[in-house]
Amino acid sequence: MTMNALMAAGAALTIFLTVAPPTSAQTPNLPRAWSPLDGRPQTAGAMRLTPLFGPSLPTARDKLPVDRLKLPKGFGIEVFASGIANARTLRVGDKGTVFVGSRLSDKVYAIVNRGGRNEVKIVASGLYRPNGLAFKDGTLYIAELSQISKIEQIEDSLDNPPSPTVIYDQLPRDEANGWKFIAIGPDNKLYVPVGMPCNNCVPPETHGHIRRINLDGSGAEVVAQGVRNTGGFDWHPVTRELYFTDNGRDWLSEDLPQDELNRVTRPGQHFGAPYCYQGDVLDSEFGWGRSCSEFVPPIAKLGPHAAPLGMRFYTGNMFPADYRDAILVARHGSWNRTSKIGGDVLVVRLNKDGTVKSAEPLIGGFIEDNTYLGRPVDVQPLRDGSVLVSDDWNGAVYRITWSSALAARRR
Repeated sequence: MTMNALMAAGAALTIFLTVAPPTSAQTPNLPRAWSPLDGRPQTAGAMRLTPLFGPSLPTARDKLPVDRLKLPKGFGIEVFASGIANARTLRVGDKGTVFVGSRLSDKVYAIVNRGGRNEVKIVASGLYRPNGLAFKDGTLYIAELSQISKIEQIEDSLDNPPSPTVIYDQLPRDEANGWKFIAIGPDNKLYVPVGMPCNNCVPPETHGHIRRINLDGSGAEVVAQGVRNTGGFDWHPVTRELYFTDNGRDWLSEDLPQDELNRVTRPGQHFGAPYCYQGDVLDSEFGWGRSCSEFVPPIAKLGPHAAPLGMRFYTGNMFPADYRDAILVARHGSWNRTSKIGGDVLVVRLNKDGTVKSAEPLIGGFIEDNTYLGRPVDVQPLRDGSVLVSDDWNGAVYRITWSSALAARRR
């Protein structure tokens, strides 16, 4: 399937934030206010496009849209957990606990299986946009807007967890593109992005990149530049190269620029923002005198304003063999397009040289009649080969499975 066909067929959802702080956050020196409408043209068409806000409370379990979602034959979907306000980043602990971050609440959650039932517990609260999570050797790392903290041996104290300990506080406090996705790389370092502090601008050196630090918070260095706002990254299971999603600027047009899937082949590469977007579109303001050939182009265009966020390589054995080492990408969905796109989970298959071979939907149907039924944010493979998908619109986590028996029944 071509990406144009994919864009036309894809369901849609949208990424955007309220600039108000989480209600119970106690963080002093609140960040500078920002609006996603900054830069919106004063035209009738553009003025009709405004950020979307989901239900004020998590959707009841029996009202979740699992029966209306579309998957290829052999795949099934079920509710893994519900009642998780603004469920975002997913991580799995050594003992199987599923941790869930949030951008609009002040909490981090844990999903634990007890007596065959999944229970949701709060393991941290009073935080400021705790969107980013990482886990290694018993320790949960939490990225808020401007700092990273950790809770050691968290799975041994889920009923009475200690308060997080800050390990790194050298992150800017800008709301614009300021929430964080974090991960620990094969080099045993913690990777954290710092988005551009605006819709579109020439950022200071402190912004617009991905940096990495040691697990104790020392040794910060930049590994990728020209990154406007990445909401997900992972490492190729064979080559160990870093792949990341990136959200392009708003208000250039409804159809430009497309969001990106990128690959880092050496530290320090520049991926274009704010001078060039999608690898071949010079910015109308900052592209003068520049050339897109100066920058690393994306390996795939993922649709205009489709908001690709969480991504993981699939290394499990449950799905068919052609899913092995493919990338699963959650597209949160557009809001500043008249006809919404995104709101799905893609499977992106790669060639042996690491370039993109194909991209097609794994889960669709989150958009009906140009209206969101849900908004996928992150994907997380489990040890049994199934895959979790978070939905911040409904405050839920779904589980995707595959079986040959189900595939045979659907023929």
